Amino acid sequence: MKLRHLMLATAAVAALTGSAQAENVLKWGANRDIGSLDPYSFGDSFTINVLNHVYEGLVRYNKDLKIEPALATSWEILDDQITWRFKLREGVTFHNGNPFTAQDVVASLTRVSHETSPLKGNLPAYVSSAVVDDYTVDITLNGTYPLLLNDLTNIHIFDEEWMTQNDALMPTDVGAGTEGYATYNANGTGPFIVESRQPDAKTVFVANADWWDEPQHNLDRIELTPVNSAATRVAALLSGEISFTNDAPVQDLPRLAAAPNVEVLEGVDLRTVMIGFPFRETLTTGAPNPFVQKSVREALYKAIDLDLIHQKVMRGKSRTAGATVAPPIPGYTEALDALPGHDPEASKALLAEAGVPEGLEFEFNCLSDGLVNEEQFCQAIASMWSRIGLSPKLDVAPRAVQSPKRTNGKTDVYTLGWATLPLLDSYSPLLQIFHSKDGNAGVFNWGGWSYPELDALIDAAGSELDLEARLDLQTEALQMVKDEMIMIPLHQQPMAWAVTEEVADMPLFPDAKPRLWFARMGSGS
Repeated sequence: MKLRHLMLATAAVAALTGSAQAENVLKWGANRDIGSLDPYSFGDSFTINVLNHVYEGLVRYNKDLKIEPALATSWEILDDQITWRFKLREGVTFHNGNPFTAQDVVASLTRVSHETSPLKGNLPAYVSSAVVDDYTVDITLNGTYPLLLNDLTNIHIFDEEWMTQNDALMPTDVGAGTEGYATYNANGTGPFIVESRQPDAKTVFVANADWWDEPQHNLDRIELTPVNSAATRVAALLSGEISFTNDAPVQDLPRLAAAPNVEVLEGVDLRTVMIGFPFRETLTTGAPNPFVQKSVREALYKAIDLDLIHQKVMRGKSRTAGATVAPPIPGYTEALDALPGHDPEASKALLAEAGVPEGLEFEFNCLSDGLVNEEQFCQAIASMWSRIGLSPKLDVAPRAVQSPKRTNGKTDVYTLGWATLPLLDSYSPLLQIFHSKDGNAGVFNWGGWSYPELDALIDAAGSELDLEARLDLQTEALQMVKDEMIMIPLHQQPMAWAVTEEVADMPLFPDAKPRLWFARMGSGS
């Protein structure tokens, strides 16, 4: 009790003297909360990105989005061509003071690749790992594979001792409702430490004074607050209640740009927004599923006025897309970007020819806290489909509600955004979305499609070490995805961040990931 009283007294003194030593506090107002403190709990790039401030990988992307050493200092491919040897950084400690060693790497890779892990698809070629010595690890793959380093940028390393002590060696799963100690607690090696967390309210991070790297930021604290309402987020920014948002509403950008205390940072995201279809036999209503026919998917595609969505819903800030990957992504070619043309009459004719009954009902699953202006463009598309004689039932709800429906095949048509993270390569959606479900492949194939010829192209690309040959295979696979209209691409969504005058430097990254270890506040900058 005496120790507790001392701690409380110390905290009280700190509170009284806090004004004498001002902190650099970045108040981050996001459009939603992270799903968990466990980065392996769901394939959600926002959650993984936020937790990359706490946990680190063997390698990471630098300021130019080039791969550089992180917890590993070097690597080589051994003579068998399937084993990679990593030399680890010495002198690194976890936030609880435990030393970082090879055993932590093996335990973390075992956890994320486990059959129950939602992120097992992020290590598609992984077979096993082994400790060579305290600071050397061998990773064995299922064949030659050119993208292991890209994969490892998103694989966070846990403390094996901490996991063992807290019964956290097994993965959690947000979609399946599987929780554990790592859901509400964190212990990484990264630049920030989780100080406190109130789900759906606030998560506070403090700078890690013992971080192995030399900080380029000058932040003392990050306060992440979910602000779901766009109007409330704008008001909070204008009033200074928050100092940064990575989701400035496109409709409010002129107002924010005109404010004397706000700077708007704009770009086009790498994330391609798409619509997916069910390929199972029946719809959620029990009726036969017409979307298994390519002509019906084409009918829905031609019914969408992409230019209207671009101009009215996205305020001219998006990039209308005919391809399922953005132009900067390896594997993209201009030929993939051809658009189908808006033709409602052709849509009606295709539906009639396919025997689709007038007024066909189906669920259209969208997120209220997902993509930019998602609810608005879903409403617009549902209206366009209604005009060709269909009856879509728009189902809009938060990610926490919709994810289980999607992953368990409990909905029909749905939205999906894919930025090719962490690979920044077209192999990412090809393997994770368009490949048949098979082990680590097709993890996000929620529609249940299967094209053996497409799978063969993807598999061949995944083992091709020659860059040019690999990209040719991926382009061919992307063309097949387009020709079959497996998913309908809509656009690359706009990216708009905003900061108050308190923030001196906030680098904008094309993968839309805030990397706050590069951010600087005005005071002390």
